[in-house]
Amino acid sequence: MARSTGAKITWTVLGSAACAAAALFTLKKSPQFRLDGKVVFVTGGSRGLGLLLAREFMDRGATVAVCARDEQELTRVREEFAPVGDRFLAIQCDLADNDQVVFTLETIEKAFGPIDVLVNNAGTIQVGPLENQRLDDFYAAMRTNFWSAVHTTLAVLPGMRQRGNGRIVNITSIGGKIAVPHLLPYSASKFALIGFSKGLRAELAKDGISVTTIVPGLMRTGSPRNVTTAGQHEKEYTWFAVGDSLPGVSMDAKRAARKIVDACVAGTGEVVLGAAAHAAALFEAFAPNTVSAVFAAVNEWMLPSPGDTNRKKKGFEAENPITQSVVTSLTRDAELENNEA
Repeated sequence: MARSTGAKITWTVLGSAACAAAALFTLKKSPQFRLDGKVVFVTGGSRGLGLLLAREFMDRGATVAVCARDEQELTRVREEFAPVGDRFLAIQCDLADNDQVVFTLETIEKAFGPIDVLVNNAGTIQVGPLENQRLDDFYAAMRTNFWSAVHTTLAVLPGMRQRGNGRIVNITSIGGKIAVPHLLPYSASKFALIGFSKGLRAELAKDGISVTTIVPGLMRTGSPRNVTTAGQHEKEYTWFAVGDSLPGVSMDAKRAARKIVDACVAGTGEVVLGAAAHAAALFEAFAPNTVSAVFAAVNEWMLPSPGDTNRKKKGFEAENPITQSVVTSLTRDAELENNEA
């Protein structure tokens, strides 16, 4: 017994020392960072969380560039930011194409100077059972949710390394820590992004570059109408849209944007957003087998069965009386406010 107690004390002391050393290293490598005059590039910044982040960075004195694939969305965003003059730039870019990424970064640097903060926010969500997902759906999720972040990160790194400072913020998902049924392509790509982000933080600390991994749960950004549904489209869209709208289950997106920018400034390693996401992450860490069993039961007894077609529909094409009722009113309000509609 004494030997066991002594071993526990030894490991506790060693663990405490390691934590203290890590804290000192973090402080050494993360000097005070201010956003005034900094150049921030937000991918997927034409709507939803990306647009909210662009607004928050702008409010804190930064010069902001955003990109997206949809030119109509970018036109509306340019109109919104027109009063700030030459502190805002919106560029059409497909981040899956590395040549377009390089061109976009060159355009931003010609207009504003070197990029100080990169926020990898661009993403896509496919909702539906595995039976109705094709190989192309997995490729598409990886291209948008993972490879886009790799392309932009590798493009900004030489300049950040040369200057000895910079911030990279990767917007991942609780779906990258817990594999939620009917979100398999999305979860797989977000798991990959979390691994990439955490590895980056460890390797870039020596260069004075801070990498922050953001792990959001559901947020009321207004994005459900733009998800891609498979299988029984209306049923898949309903469970996703309702969950996205419920207070307590989903988080206010403006509050989330503030916390993300705070984490960027502080150089925080990882932030899990939302009480439900915190609880889920802890549950997964301590009882992974139980979580798997619970999700297996949810998949079998609660989620829609596979449809008889592999045709895909956007969320707004699968609207129904439930998704247009008072139950989803918070999400529909966010659609209008954040350029999702």
